[in-house]
Amino acid sequence: KKGKTGKSDQALAYIQKLYAIEKKIKEEPPDQRHALRQKEAKPIVAKLKEWLDKSLQTVAPKTKLGVALVYLNNQRNRLIAYLEDGRYPIDNNAAERAIRPFTIGRKNWMFSKSQAGAKASANLYSLIETAKANGLNPYEYLQNIFKELPNVNDVEQVEALLPWNIKV
Repeated sequence: KKGKTGKSDQALAYIQKLYAIEKKIKEEPPDQRHALRQKEAKPIVAKLKEWLDKSLQTVAPKTKLGVALVYLNNQRNRLIAYLEDGRYPIDNNAAERAIRPFTIGRKNWMFSKSQAGAKASANLYSLIETAKANGLNPYEYLQNIFKELPNVNDVEQVEALLPWNIKV
């Protein structure tokens, strides 16, 4: 509604402040991110908790807002975990993006003709995503390992071809 702010607007305002802090400190080293989070984000999280506790008392739990409040309350410890270590991100969006190719293709993989085919697909997709996670171009990486793999004679040579050990 125009000109009016409701409970959800208040929650969004707190969350937007937390993300604004993260945007500001994203290039800082983990120890500085941790210190800045303690100084700037922790008080906002405390206000959000205070707001949440009051709102849980006044909003019916079966409403959409009530369900969201109960969810936030149940996930609160996971939310505040990022405050304790500067290496932790505020959310898991990077992980969500990384698994998106798997969730999109999931229905297609259900129709593998055999367990061996499904396992081979899973191994290949895992290798591709691990290559991406290690900053490699998946096409170039696969070209390289398919060229080198026939010449491998022992486990150490196989391990040398793993995405975190190779430079393409």
